[in-house]
Amino acid sequence: MGDNISNAVSASELVEYFNEDYLHFCNVVNPSETNDRDAGFIWDMLSIEEGSSVLELGCGYGRITNRLAEKGARVTGLDISPTLLKKAETDAAERGIDVEYVLGDMRSLPWRDRFDAAFLWYTTFGYFDDVDNERVLQEAASSLRKGGRLLIDHANRFEFLRYTSPIYVVQRDDDLSIDLVSNDVLSDRRNIERIFVRDGRVRRTNLSFRQYGFSDFVRMLNGVGFSIVEAYGQEGGTFTSGSSSLVVVASK
Repeated sequence: MGDNISNAVSASELVEYFNEDYLHFCNVVNPSETNDRDAGFIWDMLSIEEGSSVLELGCGYGRITNRLAEKGARVTGLDISPTLLKKAETDAAERGIDVEYVLGDMRSLPWRDRFDAAFLWYTTFGYFDDVDNERVLQEAASSLRKGGRLLIDHANRFEFLRYTSPIYVVQRDDDLSIDLVSNDVLSDRRNIERIFVRDGRVRRTNLSFRQYGFSDFVRMLNGVGFSIVEAYGQEGGTFTSGSSSLVVVASK
């Protein structure tokens, strides 16, 4: 099935979407205990050890990156949003940890054979068309040393199609973040219109991501040099059609 390239997200659209309004609601969407749990899960699934070199692609405001650094990893975070990176750097300074934050595009990475592990968390993979999405995987593979591991947390399209409401609302005090969601079954993309109602103003942004299945990941990851590709559900359990997410772990 061909990808609907017109729905692919541009770099400027990503910067517009992941803005200060997005940050305003982040602690409601992902409270501290969720971030602690996610960081612990990633640490275990990637077999990270103290001193391991770890790359997060699409690190956002550092909610995972900074916690891995606190656990003793040597962490680099890359994101395309200056607003989110500034928040990540501020949080790292407040925690007294050293994290390398880089403003950049995950389709073109400056590192080769540097990291022990890399990951894309919270449906950070799939924004682009098929060619560029596979380029992200190629760049991730090139950034890893031999034996390195890559983790991808991706939406389970079966769960989304069967049970997901088309409207999500997040409230912080009197402010609202409203997602209007649709699934394009011809392009296998999930499209989100996000409406912010804040300080008496209404602002709209849009995001779309490609929904891949496990067989797609096996094909793509084998194609860029990963020899072992495994599937897990939430919390590392068995992946089923009812799992809330698909967690893919690949070894180079």
